[in-house]
Amino acid sequence: MAQMKILHFYPQPDDMITRHVTMLTEGMRHSAEVQKASSLNDFKAQLEAMRPDIVHCHGFWQYATHKAAAMARKRGIRLVLSPHGQLEPWMSKEQSSFLQRRTTEYAYALIAFGKMEHHYLRQLGWNPRIETIHNAVITNSLTPQMMCSQTFAVYQKVLDSNVLEQMADDDKHLLAVILKAGITGDARWIPEASLAKADAHPDWRRILIYAEHQNIRNYVDYGIHTLGLQCDTIDTTKIAAYFPEKYQRPSSLKEIIGDFKGDETDYLTRMIRQIQKAPLLLHLIELHRELRRNSVDDDSLTEALEEKHLTTYAARLMQILAEQTLLDEGYMPLDPIDDRGTRQIRNLIANQLKI
Repeated sequence: MAQMKILHFYPQPDDMITRHVTMLTEGMRHSAEVQKASSLNDFKAQLEAMRPDIVHCHGFWQYATHKAAAMARKRGIRLVLSPHGQLEPWMSKEQSSFLQRRTTEYAYALIAFGKMEHHYLRQLGWNPRIETIHNAVITNSLTPQMMCSQTFAVYQKVLDSNVLEQMADDDKHLLAVILKAGITGDARWIPEASLAKADAHPDWRRILIYAEHQNIRNYVDYGIHTLGLQCDTIDTTKIAAYFPEKYQRPSSLKEIIGDFKGDETDYLTRMIRQIQKAPLLLHLIELHRELRRNSVDDDSLTEALEEKHLTTYAARLMQILAEQTLLDEGYMPLDPIDDRGTRQIRNLIANQLKI
């Protein structure tokens, strides 16, 4: 796994913030690549040269802070914000601006320096992802090493959230290959070209975390075993991450629509109707498995889908299944469609974990 890259921004002058940033920078030298900038020109240069994973902005009321946050956002870089008490009532200006609220909402995490600041940030309601880490510059309740360790843990939590957004295309392709192997249980179903395209050094951490968050770890583990791949051992159940407020761990289709009762056409139709309500990768995998059964009657299923006005949607699902689980055309009851509606389904799945 590549070393984490952190860029701190703290507009001068503020001696307390400068000391805090210096303490963090020096304390993480051996665990991350860390740089700092105190002017927008220096920040922009560091942003281009370093290409950080995280930008950590300090302070709140200077315009430069929000400009730096906007520059990070434009480049898709994740933001951590430490207001340094500047959002507490006695520090606030007469009225907070839209710009300040937008910066706070964009941040992946806010770091408060104590219970009181945490309380006011929570009360403000602009961002629910608030962590409390005491500032070793102004308190003896923790050592500088402890502060750096706790801050690094927040950075890691940020990077372990919505990992699909950060995955390379080769890793996404490898995931599709693994899923097909996990569904079929037979490596002979995987085209040699697909295996050859797979990255020889995949980012296993992100692949496995994504599998955990989508509740498909069992398929991924079985697919890795089926393909005989050498994978890092990672207990993804113990990895902390941030989730959208409405996120719920996916449940299997069986738990939602009930057991199979002998009518394959009816069962597949109900599966597709449920996926239409909320497309999830787990449900696509389950649909793929069901379509491979010998009991599927394509003519009967096509007729039922037409009757329930699901034909076009089902055809779009065939395209998504071909991309994300490598479903073979021979198991598709309909020719796949790749149109605007297909792109919408693709985006819904991709953005399920988006903060």
